[in-house]
Amino acid sequence: MLSLMRVPPATDWQPYFDALHAAGRASELIRNGSVFWVATERLGVADDAEQIVRGWMESLGPVTAAELSERLALSREEVDQALAAIEGQGQILQGRFSVAEGDGDIQWCNRRILARIHHLTLGRLRREIEPVSALDLHRFLCRWQHVAPGTQLHGAEGTLQVIRQLQGYEIPASAWESEILSRRIRNYDPAYLDELCLSGEVMWGRISPHPALSPQPLEDGEGRRVRATRIAPISFFLRESMDWLPPHATAPPDETGLSPAAQDVAAALRARGASFFADLSRATGRLASEVEDALWELVAAGLVTADGFENLRALIDPRRRRGEGRDRARRPRHSGGRWALIQQAEHEVRKSARAEAFADQLILRWGVLIRDLLTKESTSPFWRDLLPVLRLKEARGELRAGRFVAGFSGEQFAAPEAVEILRAVRRSSDHPEDAVHIANADPLNLAGILLPGPRVNTLSIGTRQLNPAAKAS
Repeated sequence: MLSLMRVPPATDWQPYFDALHAAGRASELIRNGSVFWVATERLGVADDAEQIVRGWMESLGPVTAAELSERLALSREEVDQALAAIEGQGQILQGRFSVAEGDGDIQWCNRRILARIHHLTLGRLRREIEPVSALDLHRFLCRWQHVAPGTQLHGAEGTLQVIRQLQGYEIPASAWESEILSRRIRNYDPAYLDELCLSGEVMWGRISPHPALSPQPLEDGEGRRVRATRIAPISFFLRESMDWLPPHATAPPDETGLSPAAQDVAAALRARGASFFADLSRATGRLASEVEDALWELVAAGLVTADGFENLRALIDPRRRRGEGRDRARRPRHSGGRWALIQQAEHEVRKSARAEAFADQLILRWGVLIRDLLTKESTSPFWRDLLPVLRLKEARGELRAGRFVAGFSGEQFAAPEAVEILRAVRRSSDHPEDAVHIANADPLNLAGILLPGPRVNTLSIGTRQLNPAAKAS
């Protein structure tokens, strides 16, 4: 560090300088009318602007070029040239470190000092949050996921927001509308979902690999079989998320676990491309009931999707399959959109890129992310792969990290806006979300994870349980 400083106004320092000056260790320098004290051994470089600025930057925090010019009695041009040279050496950084974006001049700061400031700031932010209970976290999640009274969304746009939040989360096909969307969208209308699917904004299908299609042999040596079932796990996702969300198979699926009818339908779709139900029936020469069962198998296997969700409704609801009910007069059997194979991504997604995209998705879904919540995520990367991404996002200021929820080990991360809602939940004495009924298939069914009680199988549908928060409070 360059030992040069402007003479302080306080006279208490003068005796110390006089003693050093008498010993020949300190000298006086006058520059542009300002008097400076300087170590005698550094007097030869005291007029080198770059050396002076470098020495001061090793002691100062964020500072502007104008402030340096005034403090060191150097011209603005000399300071700017010195800062540019030191920045080129990688010793300082420029930005707005202590002012809001767009306010004031650009600031400069030594790289090591900035790292210390950043470390201390993160530590302070982590200590600001007092951990809440698991019960309060569940109450927060009911609000965050729009299940609590007064937080529901509306219309097709609200449906899109719910799908954006839940994309990648697999839920039994027959539970999506009856137990998930209808809880989060006030006065839910199936037309909302049809509009989003038929417009191409939203897609659906199974994205977790079915074990029966794995090319690797099963450990128990038993045969493979994909079974048609109404509780086949499927997910909704945005078309723009196809690059990172669907699985990227390294080998073609083994279709020997499919029935002959399902193999025929898959072959027809592969040869003809997207096809209507009637076209598949004609192309395979099979009965409509056989094609229905085959499509169910392919849905359960994660091999097919369709233009709209009406296609799947026709398989879920026996009355729709038979053309009964109020839709019989105006809609012929299986009048939904076309069926198609789920296409694999044409390029390989880097593991780090998928982890970053999934970290963003998990924060959007949960608001506050703890490792235990990954037990609900069948398609998520491992926690060890997410941690470096989450830490980087904290360093960028995109996430907060700290001890948000008591009683759970491991690092915890939260969206900044989620922290404020979590605080509000902790302070509130009114908890209408405690009376909410949570379906077994709902992501918010966290019994045995966050809350006391046995863990309920997600694939157990058709029944509802009272929010465990109500029992615990």
